[in-house]
Amino acid sequence: MFHVYILYSHSLQKFYVGSCSDFERRFHEHNTAQSRFTKAGVPWILVIKFLTPTRIDALALEKKIKRRGAQRFLEDNNYPFALSR
Repeated sequence: MFHVYILYSHSLQKFYVGSCSDFERRFHEHNTAQSRFTKAGVPWILVIKFLTPTRIDALALEKKIKRRGAQRFLEDNNYPFALSR
């Protein structure tokens, strides 16, 4: 099983979309500044996570979210997430 996830950084006020097979390990990497692209936004919070049966499905969903933009994807699909500014 593969995970597709959306993270949010309050300090950067940005979303991050990713996919992996071991979400706990990957989430830990994001929040301990071991990931080059997310180290500036620590701490990251999990907004939503999807489980997919194959890597191909995970990559397709990740691409779909990135094309739409994470915030618009959440709004379009009625996933509750309030940005505190």
